[in-house]
Amino acid sequence: MQKDNQVFDLIQKEHERQLNGLELIASENFASPQVMEAAGSVLTNKYAEGLPGKRYYAGCEFVDQIENLAIDRIKELFGATWANVQPHSGAQANAAVMLATLNAGDKILGFDLSHGGHLTHGSAVNFSGKLYQPSFYGVEKETGTIDMDKVADTAKKEMPKLIICGASAYSRDWDYESFRAIADEVGALLLADISHPSGLIARGLLNDPLEYCHIVTTTTHKTLRGPRGGLIMLRDDFENPFGLKTPKGVVRKMSSLLDSGVFPGTQGGPLEHVIAAKAVAFGEALSDKYMDYVLQVQKNAQAMATSLVNRGFDVISQGTDNHLMLIDLRSKDITGKDAENALIKADITVNKNMVPFDDKSPFVTSGIRVGTAAITTRGLVESDMDRIVEYIDKVIANHENETVINSVRSEINEWMKGYPLFK
Repeated sequence: MQKDNQVFDLIQKEHERQLNGLELIASENFASPQVMEAAGSVLTNKYAEGLPGKRYYAGCEFVDQIENLAIDRIKELFGATWANVQPHSGAQANAAVMLATLNAGDKILGFDLSHGGHLTHGSAVNFSGKLYQPSFYGVEKETGTIDMDKVADTAKKEMPKLIICGASAYSRDWDYESFRAIADEVGALLLADISHPSGLIARGLLNDPLEYCHIVTTTTHKTLRGPRGGLIMLRDDFENPFGLKTPKGVVRKMSSLLDSGVFPGTQGGPLEHVIAAKAVAFGEALSDKYMDYVLQVQKNAQAMATSLVNRGFDVISQGTDNHLMLIDLRSKDITGKDAENALIKADITVNKNMVPFDDKSPFVTSGIRVGTAAITTRGLVESDMDRIVEYIDKVIANHENETVINSVRSEINEWMKGYPLFK
């Protein structure tokens, strides 16, 4: 068969783009060669609707073993007692949870998207905002952090059936214990979406959501450094407190409801090649080398945040506990869109992002979001963070000067020659 050079030439160009630049998008990382090998394996050929040992297709004896291995490893990593590793993404995991635990029109309380939340936490343009009645909590303008008293007030006013904690652009740790107390007071389920900091949580660098939250979801490709995908976990199984029943009228355990929320509720056949890659990544995350890695991710983020503040950038909450930070650029007199465009010309990849109390549209924004997971995978350490911030500052200050931007890009390209994607 003739090789499809049109596609593979583009793949090679993307490989070169990743090698040449600084990847600072907080939701991206570089998977290991063995994770990518598993994701590109013959397992992509296998259909396996259902759960291990309970498939609707024959020939699943080996994919059953692989999926069980992924489940066992993620349970060990997080101290969970149950997990479903089939969700295709974090959004699919959240959709399955809501389908399993709520009825259409039920109230949910989530973290405001414009303050750092996620589309699946109730955004009006997302299924979560279309199928359910959303309300929101946010951060304080003065501190950039969440006021738990105000969360409690909103919960008592709205009386949601589901409260969601977790974010896509919040740099501080979460007070899961206080969220659980609020959920118990109003009779709500508590879901923690830990898609961003999950790798740091897994190795004990941040608070443990499974200690207090009824259900936990996450992606597998950010700080966990696996393939693109999602999963759902429980530490303690329980009956759905809302009494949701199967068509036969039986009240089932939450694990069973969540399984059915994934399949047949929101997905068909699982991606067994991706599940194999998840199993590989979970095994890596249990290693001492991974522990060293996530420690360095956190150290790099804190060093970067300090350097940004020292150079006059407005970092929301003035620092970070995890791998990311959100930067309000209004004091620099540049929009997030213009900053993103200028930085990408210098081979510094960030994403424009709304900031709390933003006065610009989501297509323009007043800020950018940056993270250290990917650059840490390449081998960069704290002493490199100030150099990166110096480049960011230089480009933003000269965002209309192509000569300066080209000079920065050349320096970065030369610098990155010494760093593989996966050290």
